[in-house]
Amino acid sequence: MGTMAELGTMGKFGAMAEEQQVNQMVMDKQSAEEWLSRVHSLIPSVLSKAKTVNNFAGRWKTIISKIDQIPACLSDLSSHPCFSKNKLCNEQLQSVAKTLNEVIELAELCSTDKYEGKLRMQSDLDALSGKLDLNLRDCMVLIKTGVLGEATLPLYISSSLETPKISSLKELLARLQIGHLESKHNALENLLRAMQEDEKMVMPLIGRANVAALVQLLTATSTRIREKAVNLIRVLAESGHCDEWLISEGVLPPLVRLIESGSLETKEKAAIAIQRLSMTEENAREIAGHGGITPLIDLCKTGDSVSQAASAAALKNISAVSELRQLLGEEGMVRVAIDLLNNGILLGSREHMAECLQNLTAASEALREAIVSEGGVPSLLAYLDGPLPQEPAVTALRNLIPSVNSEMWVALNLLPRLTHVLKSGSLGAQEAAASALCRFACSPETKRLVGESGCVAVIVKLLESKSNGCREAAAQAIAGLVTEGRIRRELKKDGKSVTNLVMLLDANPGNTAKKYAVAGLLGLSSGSEKSKRMMVSYGAIGYLKKLSEMEVIGADKLLEKLERGKLRSFFFHHR
Repeated sequence: MGTMAELGTMGKFGAMAEEQQVNQMVMDKQSAEEWLSRVHSLIPSVLSKAKTVNNFAGRWKTIISKIDQIPACLSDLSSHPCFSKNKLCNEQLQSVAKTLNEVIELAELCSTDKYEGKLRMQSDLDALSGKLDLNLRDCMVLIKTGVLGEATLPLYISSSLETPKISSLKELLARLQIGHLESKHNALENLLRAMQEDEKMVMPLIGRANVAALVQLLTATSTRIREKAVNLIRVLAESGHCDEWLISEGVLPPLVRLIESGSLETKEKAAIAIQRLSMTEENAREIAGHGGITPLIDLCKTGDSVSQAASAAALKNISAVSELRQLLGEEGMVRVAIDLLNNGILLGSREHMAECLQNLTAASEALREAIVSEGGVPSLLAYLDGPLPQEPAVTALRNLIPSVNSEMWVALNLLPRLTHVLKSGSLGAQEAAASALCRFACSPETKRLVGESGCVAVIVKLLESKSNGCREAAAQAIAGLVTEGRIRRELKKDGKSVTNLVMLLDANPGNTAKKYAVAGLLGLSSGSEKSKRMMVSYGAIGYLKKLSEMEVIGADKLLEKLERGKLRSFFFHHR
């Protein structure tokens, strides 16, 4: 018996659902003009019904004033040339008709005192008022933003060539701006699918109003909508297609909030968008101003590999802005940067943190001391042991050299590591390593240690580098090291040192190594006729005459030494 009754009930519900479907199909077949006529005919009876209600007078007064605005709004809408062609107009009018029918229902309930409780009715009336607002707003959006006509199309897509696919994409984009949340959710879902299939077709169709609507959806009450909106914004941010619109429509504060309190997936997508947008200094400042540093640091500690890498990259971008470095230090960036440098899940996270430490070590002595006391030095040195050391970690170490005593550097094997970088690092890393050696070798004792480490020959070879910066750093290192007896003897033995330094006497403004080349050659010329003869034979005098005219320090002195030596050798050979 029970089963029969259940089947009967199910049958009844099935019949009701079928009836609703049929009704919906009939409604969808009606033209926009038919719907317009239906709404116009509804308004007088709705108004007269609403005006008879005595309860909740204040709320009904507001509702009546909103219904009064509908005819003018519909008149503007119906005078649009695309009014009858666009499905959105039809849906909009259906929505207005539905709201007006709700007005009648609530007016009848209020008049007969048959409603369930005063608070419930107040809430229902407020919801009705909200629906009328939405109807009026959506009508205005349809009229103003051009979603009905050609205004959403860029000029280079002619309307005669508009494919059904483009038409439906324009309609999806319009749906981000109008209608209730469920319809917006469907639009987001379909747009994400369209983006995956053909991003190049969708991107040119996106206008500022669509971006503004998307940004608003980041704060929607529905988690599903926020997740899809942030995913779409991530795609837009990664494309670089509309950064200015995203920023001017206020995307950064809601993105920061989503990194703070969104689901794991939402945090990841928001972090990727923030990473991409933080590439400009102005945006990085704004992210910090909206409290973005703490949630990004937290995500570095707790996020999965992709979230960690994205938040690490965003923090690296923020650390590039000099006035934000102190703030990063106060928020605990040093500890997190060292932890990620040691244990980052992806290599990218570790690279971002090496760069972040490079930026922080350039900031202040207090931050450098914090990095040393938190164990940053062994971590940076260990990071250099890879097959192709990169510049940031070496530069960070160079910046830290004065903050750590030389005995400690020796104990931590700084010199063998720098030699490894000079041999196999990137060009930027080689330049930073030569510069680090200059900073380290600031006393007779440390210079002697550099001589014993076996890296002098590598520095001489670096004088031939393709990079002007490398050549300059190597020449500067030699100019500093040549004062140490053992190194000077080694350099004199290595014939390449003189020839390479003479090549760097070129007066060309692009050659920034010339003043160090002069200093290095001056050091090698003292007490060595052989070295001076080599300098002369490689054309040093011609170069030095130009440098002397340009008042390069030491050029006069070296020129005089070489000419005197040349003269002496002339007399010696002609006695």
